[in-house]
Amino acid sequence: MILREISILNYKNIAQADLSLSPKMNCLIGQNGEGKTNFLDAIHFLSLCKSSTTSLDSACIRHGEEFCVLQGHFEREDGVREEIYLGMKRGEKKQLKRNKKPYKRLAEHIGLIPLVMVSPMDSLLIAGGSEERRRFLDVVISQTDRRYLDALVNYNKALAQRNALLKQEEPAPDLDVLSLWEEEMARHGNIIFEARQRYVEEFLPIFQRIYAHISQEKETVGLQYVSHAQRGPLLDIIRRDRHKDLAVGYSLHGVHKDELEMTLGGYPIKREGSQGQNKTYLIALKLAQFDFLRRTGSQTAPLLLLDDIFDKLDASRVEQIVRLVSGDSFGQIFITDTNRDHLDQILARTDSDYRLFHVSEGRIES
Repeated sequence: MILREISILNYKNIAQADLSLSPKMNCLIGQNGEGKTNFLDAIHFLSLCKSSTTSLDSACIRHGEEFCVLQGHFEREDGVREEIYLGMKRGEKKQLKRNKKPYKRLAEHIGLIPLVMVSPMDSLLIAGGSEERRRFLDVVISQTDRRYLDALVNYNKALAQRNALLKQEEPAPDLDVLSLWEEEMARHGNIIFEARQRYVEEFLPIFQRIYAHISQEKETVGLQYVSHAQRGPLLDIIRRDRHKDLAVGYSLHGVHKDELEMTLGGYPIKREGSQGQNKTYLIALKLAQFDFLRRTGSQTAPLLLLDDIFDKLDASRVEQIVRLVSGDSFGQIFITDTNRDHLDQILARTDSDYRLFHVSEGRIES
């Protein structure tokens, strides 16, 4: 997939931008806080129907304005054009259109424009709670498996209904109704569990190969998926400690508690990794995610957004990443940096088309 042109109006600190883009390499140079990340985030929103930095849609509308509009003109590998329009107005639901036709459900759009973004916020994958690592799994699997996305939506609805009953004091929760929601959780949870397990099994060797390349085989890394569903039938697991759930007022067991254990040299990277090792781990995770999406789902190369990825890396690791992203395995790339030298290294290695943009106070100029 290639983003040929993008129009931005009132998105975060970008008042207006109308840009024609390179089908291969697009580099944005500017100091921190000028709008580079906001530009990448606009592309993320067009692809995944949400911001990469905030869960509040209204926070994406420029201060002092009542609405924002994003419009992207994409081209598939077969030459078919796709026009995606996104409009948001304060206090109203966002509108998403494909070729001027509104979607009935935003979920229908997920997977049309596969995308992988590497950003400083990825540090939460290591430092944050388990919900960050589940989100990592959900974002990539949802782009390739519509059944998984539907199961995730339905599981979360059933979980919310069960939790509401567990919190109920007067009258006491209806146990028959509670059982129905538990059955729904187990039915959709099994689909989620099986998909996550398959994904991690296929993803792990790709991730390890990319990490070894970047680190020049200086360290070994691992990933282990841990789920309550591995202990036996999920419905039995959910119901086993129902009395405890009633006492605390929420569901203690289920795939909403799944974990992805990240290791370096056999030990938790959260405890063992240096800043450079953590950054290498995260970049390798996301580049492996790219490789997985490219070979599955829509069978198209995802857009790759690289936001300030070279910070805290030594020269040799920067060199290996430059070699990787400059190769033929990647499609259209967007990369930001405050350091022009890093971008010049990448551009010097590529003999394909590129565009360089300067970003200052929300203005983007070539």
